[in-house]
Amino acid sequence: MDWFILIIFFGFLLLMVLLIGMLLYSLAKQGDERKNFIKAKAMSYTFAIIVGVLLIEIGMSIYMVSVKGQTVEGMSPFIFLVIISIVYLVTLLYNKRKYGN
Repeated sequence: MDWFILIIFFGFLLLMVLLIGMLLYSLAKQGDERKNFIKAKAMSYTFAIIVGVLLIEIGMSIYMVSVKGQTVEGMSPFIFLVIISIVYLVTLLYNKRKYGN
């Protein structure tokens, strides 16, 4: 059962990497300035969202330790990587539709 979940996770992660790669390849066909603008917008939105996720995680950790007196596990790096890739893919698609052809 654990191997099945791990295979599904890495398959999903590979799919995200392939989709982002295909989007970046399709952006390469456009002009340099527009391509760089779209990628910069997607990166800035992704950065802002990830900072928000980290602040929420820190707030939840402080609440769990100070109010409930529980120990806190850190965020899984794999889940964090998946969140980053999904957010980047969605913002890249959005900006490509908005500013692309």
